[in-house]
Amino acid sequence: MTIEDKFEKLGIDNAPGQENLQSSVVLDLRGEVLKGPAVDFSHGDVDAHPPAPDSFELFLEGVKEGGGQAYTPYRGKKKILEQVAQKLEAFANVPVDPDKNLILTAGTQGALFLAMGSSVVMSDKVAIVEPDYFANRKIVEFLGGEMIAIPMNYEDTDIGSGIDLKALEAAFREGVKVFLFSNPNNPVGCVYSYDEIYKIASLARKYNVTVIIDELYSRQIYPGVVYTHLCAQKHIPDNLITIIGPSKTESLSGYRLGAAFGTDVMIKRMEKLQAIMTLRCSGYNQAVFGAWFNEPEGWLIDRVRRHQDIRDAILKVLSRYDGVSAKPTEGGSYLFITIPELDVSLHQFIRIAREMAQVTVTPGTEFGPQYLHQFRINFSQDKDKAVAAIERLMILMERYRKLSEKQKS
Repeated sequence: MTIEDKFEKLGIDNAPGQENLQSSVVLDLRGEVLKGPAVDFSHGDVDAHPPAPDSFELFLEGVKEGGGQAYTPYRGKKKILEQVAQKLEAFANVPVDPDKNLILTAGTQGALFLAMGSSVVMSDKVAIVEPDYFANRKIVEFLGGEMIAIPMNYEDTDIGSGIDLKALEAAFREGVKVFLFSNPNNPVGCVYSYDEIYKIASLARKYNVTVIIDELYSRQIYPGVVYTHLCAQKHIPDNLITIIGPSKTESLSGYRLGAAFGTDVMIKRMEKLQAIMTLRCSGYNQAVFGAWFNEPEGWLIDRVRRHQDIRDAILKVLSRYDGVSAKPTEGGSYLFITIPELDVSLHQFIRIAREMAQVTVTPGTEFGPQYLHQFRINFSQDKDKAVAAIERLMILMERYRKLSEKQKS
């Protein structure tokens, strides 16, 4: 593999925030433009859902503190590490030693790269779930690992994720070194059941597999859904890293705050890697961790309720169209929407949607090459604008539905 090939695999055209890199050339535009306010479903709208209270004030305090806050140790400022460790202990119900088991990072994306870079060497077998977060596959390939895809049959289960545990054990048995997955899942939004988490933990321990689990949305769980932390299980793998942060549910993505906690040996490696990459989680921004888990009483409940309302309104629109489906989100702000076969490719349709309806979505192929009839939306948006945008998207879809599909309906 050449250096050009290596970076070509990191394609960013369809990544959130990169929509302007996509080609606007569309050969087939049917009908008139569908007017309405532009909605970018590739990421959440922090204007519609403002950051956690006091976050900006805490940032200013960090700035005023000056050099002592700007140049913290690589893992993070001791006082802030202690505060975050205490919060995570209470949340996950596990001990977290701020001196050994915790590192603050440049967003959870930074934590993910540090954890993978500290665990994977050339030719290591790495298991990832499909579908799952789009960066997982790219990081494995960039590090020279051999990717083993584990199916998640999310459409065939009412409880949990539908991960194929037999395939997972077979992969572990065949020499997988690292297993990486998100819970709640991104893009589907399903939450792993207790039985699934218990089995994953047990298998990883049995086969000595390192586990990296992304729990970014673990605070945004919908009523009636039970969330299970893998790190809190009785039998856990010797090497385990849990990634979490306030970017999404708390709308603090602009501050680039992340945290990783787990095995001290892995945290040490991550510290060394961070020291030559970003040096530290942005110094002034570390002060904003003070707002995390300290929101006013009822704030988080209200935020989850508002997102549930948006989710349900969008699902109601989708239910009116034949061949369109999406598993109801159990945690987080994503819907992975399946659409019928069209007269144009998925990527063409997505470009058309941007041109004709001012709606941006993320193609399913970012989450696995087989998802040619799916796209992901982040519904953390203004409710009325989001619902109107989905209406426009569905109208546009009907224009491009294959003739054979139209005849069926």
